[in-house]
Amino acid sequence: MTFRFLAIAEIELDQAIHWYEAQAPGLGNAFLIEVLSATDRIARFPKAWHLLDEGVRRCRLSRFPYGLIDTIDDSDILVLAVAHLHRRPDYWRDRLKR
Repeated sequence: MTFRFLAIAEIELDQAIHWYEAQAPGLGNAFLIEVLSATDRIARFPKAWHLLDEGVRRCRLSRFPYGLIDTIDDSDILVLAVAHLHRRPDYWRDRLKR
């Protein structure tokens, strides 16, 4: 399986990296490493994560209050959102139609 991020999810990832990097040098890189670790876990066990909706799952990051919201699209894993878990919990739902 290959990984793809929606363009808006890539923007969310970039914004979170920049925000954490502004808080402390190296923290943005630590956030990115956590995201990459989560993508590896999802690729190895795509159906192991918390089910949010039919075919939509969330894999939480270990160190940061974020989760990757994903779905399986053909043979790809499509990340719909890099979602902060304490803000607007269902804002990404309209992305399912893309």
